[in-house]
This record gives sequence, structure tokens and C-alpha cells, in this order.
Amino acid sequence: MPNDSNSDAFYPPAGFYFSVNFAGISSEQLASFQEVSGISMEMETKEITEGGENQFSRRVPSGVKYQNLVLKRGLMIKNSPIAQWCQDTLSSGFEKVIKPKSIVVSLLDESAKPIMNWAFHNAYPVKWEISDLKSSDNALVIETLEFTYSYFESKPVS
Repeated sequence: MPNDSNSDAFYPPAGFYFSVNFAGISSEQLASFQEVSGISMEMETKEITEGGENQFSRRVPSGVKYQNLVLKRGLMIKNSPIAQWCQDTLSSGFEKVIKPKSIVVSLLDESAKPIMNWAFHNAYPVKWEISDLKSSDNALVIETLEFTYSYFESKPVS
């Protein structure tokens, strides 16, 4: 294979090396996430029948739908600012103002430099879940955090 910098652009990157950052929270206060899912958008359509012509219908765009962003990691025993934010938002009963944050998921190359970023704007938690506890299972306790957001942007890093 020729040794030029453009040759890497033709090979898909590995999906196991990534980072997650939250606006206003230092990366030292975060634990690594083991899984990220829900990076998805879909064009919704609406079916319209033509007036006077009942034989045909057209589908027209009606908006964009985003899946919730789902992050999974091992349960953190010490105080985690992310877990505290989730708990404050979900258990306040709307007594406290929901404080949205930006979340950036970065795909990293072999030298830990970002090669692709997904920025989720105005995100806030909608679900917090702890995996089942089983005495017969030899597994870590997994914390699942689910966020909704206004929109996301996908940006390759040059």
C-alpha cells in the first residue's frame, strides 16, 4: 500500500476507541463509557392523497426524528457529576429547572486523536438504569444513561 496521508481516508475506522465529553464537566470527573448507541436521524414523511385522484398518493417530508442517545458504563460508586445531573433531573418532579448540556462523542484514531465528532445539543437525561443484580452472574454492574436532545451535528476532524 502506498504511504500517503490520503490512503487512510478509504479505510473505515474501528468503532471501539471513542470518548464522551459533557459541557461543563471535566474529563477527569468522567468514567469511560463502554458503549454508545442511538446516533441516528430519520426523515419522517406524511402521506398526502391528490385531490380528485384517489388512485395515487405522495409522501412528503414532515420533519426529522432523532433516537435517544444511550451511554453505558460500569457503575461508579463515588460521586459522579453525570449521575448527579441525571438524578437531579429525573427525580426533581419538575421542581427544578432542567439544565440541558451539550454532549460530544468523538471517534478516536490509534494515537487518541479525534477523527470524527458527533455533537448533541440541548441534551438532558430521560432514563437512568442499573443492570440486574444476579448472584449467579459474574458480571459488572452496568449503568445505562439515556438522553434526548434537540439535534446533533456530525463533523469529521481535519
